[in-house]
This record gives sequence, structure tokens and C-alpha cells, in this order.
Amino acid sequence: MIVRWGLEELPGLLGELGVERPLLVASRRWDGLGLDAAARWDEIPSHRIEVLPGVDGVLAVGGGSAIDTAKAASSAEGLPLVSVPTTYSGAEWTPSFGIRDPNRRMRGGGGGAHLAGIVYEPRLTLELPREQSAGTALNALAHAAEALYHPSRNPESDELAVEAAELIAEALPAVVADGSDFEARTRLLEGAAAAGEALARSGLCLGHAMAQALGGRYGLAHGAMNALCLPPALRFNQPVAGDEIEQLGQAMAVTDPIARVEELARLGGFERLRDFGVPEEELDEVAEATAARPGAQANPRPASPGEIADLLRSIY
Repeated sequence: MIVRWGLEELPGLLGELGVERPLLVASRRWDGLGLDAAARWDEIPSHRIEVLPGVDGVLAVGGGSAIDTAKAASSAEGLPLVSVPTTYSGAEWTPSFGIRDPNRRMRGGGGGAHLAGIVYEPRLTLELPREQSAGTALNALAHAAEALYHPSRNPESDELAVEAAELIAEALPAVVADGSDFEARTRLLEGAAAAGEALARSGLCLGHAMAQALGGRYGLAHGAMNALCLPPALRFNQPVAGDEIEQLGQAMAVTDPIARVEELARLGGFERLRDFGVPEEELDEVAEATAARPGAQANPRPASPGEIADLLRSIY
């Protein structure tokens, strides 16, 4: 994976990869960037993306929905993918993707995207609203937290996760206080990038599985669901991952990292599942779906559907 900083690096990176006629996957809000492309797809998210003949790569500009849509095209056609993330989701680091329709309802998923490059440009995050800033940053923090106790963790992923947690915990309050703070936005994006790489080198656990099941079923933002689901997942895993969760706290410069995650979530306005219209009577079904997800099955402490339902009720 080639990683560059600064949008001015994009043409050179595409040239380095031999991409001359990319398919641009981006919503119309990014038209002002003036990016050259042989074709365009602007339905974000989309479960029906088409790759026109003649393109030789995929260029994604946007958040996780745009990048996942582009990953579906990359996987289907075997084309190299270059991502320009405009949120802190970390989707640019993993070949797997979820397929959602324009109403954000999950229609499936897959893997095998041909990740080739990433260009980070903090300027593109300056107008990201508070809720999306906090939600996608909490998603990134969840990547870091779960990387620390995933069964596939390694020294490289640990180092990246610690760096990410430190940067995100320090920068997110400043970004929420002043979204135009370029230095804070840059540090937050650096933290999200480190968290994404930590995720790529390890994997996801229970908190993400809960967030994915909720978001896919009800069309809810993945970041918001991670903000709510990470604290109960951390509490559940504390008996078997206490040292790793303590390490997370040290990186965040606090003695109670779970309480700190809850504080950061509240900065984005994320408090209870009921606030998002999740029906309480369906939590058992959500728990069943969660238990079947790979993240739940990789969790360091096995979680039954009944235990997951109790965790969901604890944040309802």
C-alpha cells in the first residue's frame, strides 16, 4: 500500500500505479476538487455500481460508504483502488466491504478489493459536521482498542493502536470544539490512519460486530453505533483483556478508558440506542445476528446471543 499526504500527491500516485483512466466514485459534493476521471459513479452508497469499459482503476473520494462502494467495484473487476478519505472511518485499509443501498440498508458484503494507495488530505475534513467527526473518530478508536486484544495482534499492530488511541483521545475534543482547527484535524486524521493500519494488521472484535449488526439492520451510521457499542464490549472483555484495556487507558492518558470512551461519545451526541429508533423488542434478534459475525467469533471472550442481548440492553 502506498500512502501519501496532501492532495497534490494524487496525480503522481496514480501515475506510479499506472492508473490513467480511473472510475471516480464520489458524491457530487466533491465536484469542486476537479479530479480527472474517465467515468463517474455518484450514488453513495450503492448496491448496483457499474464499471464502464476502458477504466483501469478506481478512485474513491469520501467516507466509508464511498470507499466501500468503490471496493465492491475494485473486487468485481480486479482493478487497483486508490482512496482519498474525507472522514476518520479507516475503510481505506481493509479489502472487505459492506454493500448498502441508497437508504443505507445492508444488502450484503464481500472482500478482495485491490487496495493500492491512500492519499490523506486534512483540508477535506474541515467541514465534516460534529456528529460525523465524532462518530467516525470513535469508529477509529474502536479499531485501535480491538486491535490491542484481537487474537491476531502483533507488535506492529500494538504500536499503531497505541499511537492511534493517543492521537484520537487528544485531538477529538479539540476538533469538536472548533472544527476549523487544522492542526487538530490533522492529528485526528493521523490517528485514524494509524488505527486503520492497526485494524488491517489484526482484526475486529465484538464491539464492531454489534455496531455492524445494528447499522446494517436499521440503516444507522457505523460510527455512531461504534461509539455506543465499544464501551459495553470493553467491559465484557475486561476479565480476559484487562492488561490490554489498561494499555489503551495509558495511551489515552486516563485511568478509566471505558469511561473516557463514553465521554468522547457524548461529544458527538451519542448516548443511548433508543435515540436512534432501535426497537427494544428486536434486541434479541440483533444479538443473534451479532453472534454470527466474524468479529464476535474472533472476540477474546466468547459471547453468547443472550450475553450480547444484555450488552445491547445496557446501552438502550
